[in-house]
Amino acid sequence: MAHPVRWRAEVFGCTAEGAYHRLVLQVPEAASRARPGHFASLAGDHAVVREAVPIARADASAGTLELLVADGPRSGPLDLIAPLGTPFPVPDAPVRALLVGHGQHAAPLPALGEQLTARGGQLGYLLGAPTAAALHAVDEARALTQDVLVVTEDGSAGLTGLVSEPVAQAARAIDASVVYAAGPPDVLALTAAAVADLGIRCWALLATDLPCGTGFCAACVVPVVGADGVSRFARVCTEGPVFDATRVRWADIGAVPADLEGA
Repeated sequence: MAHPVRWRAEVFGCTAEGAYHRLVLQVPEAASRARPGHFASLAGDHAVVREAVPIARADASAGTLELLVADGPRSGPLDLIAPLGTPFPVPDAPVRALLVGHGQHAAPLPALGEQLTARGGQLGYLLGAPTAAALHAVDEARALTQDVLVVTEDGSAGLTGLVSEPVAQAARAIDASVVYAAGPPDVLALTAAAVADLGIRCWALLATDLPCGTGFCAACVVPVVGADGVSRFARVCTEGPVFDATRVRWADIGAVPADLEGA
């Protein structure tokens, strides 16, 4: 987990992107530490609860963070804590990677792809959403690779279906050695199962409610198998949001398994 900073950040830009808005905030200390997969916790002056949002891009030289929000434009200063969580691991050696993103949660995948290609890697993208308006990062992905497949649940763009359905086909098409996926639990569960059948490593950014974002409230726990083979609850906001997909007990999210240690 990175060392986060708390900052009263001014909104320097807010632009519409389909169903979302991209906020640009001046936060130099956070921008130098943020990596793809980190998130930020936001609160306005009169907010009752905080909001966890994905960091789409961090520019250390400009000192800015770009955040993707789903519920309308923002203005005025925001109370921000960032960067939070555990980011995607990026190997030093070149890899052939399939990046799978659902809706808003695809926000960090373009920056991740840039890091992978800078190390000589080859990419493919599989991007989905309920509707065409809810898609994100398609143009940014196409700027990095011609291997971009779009899927919408209502058929308004690309193939019709769930973004998890063509994962195995897409991974085989580019001979992927690793999959990076970002989305809600149901999408990730299906993605993880498809990737496991292929024997490919999968890193999953689990998008779920993060009430505090700092680990204090422990309201975001999921059952995860440790390196010792023992299942324990892990906090998505601190041990995650990026997990080794083989370690998460996807079918038991929202439950308390009988064999869970400490439950």
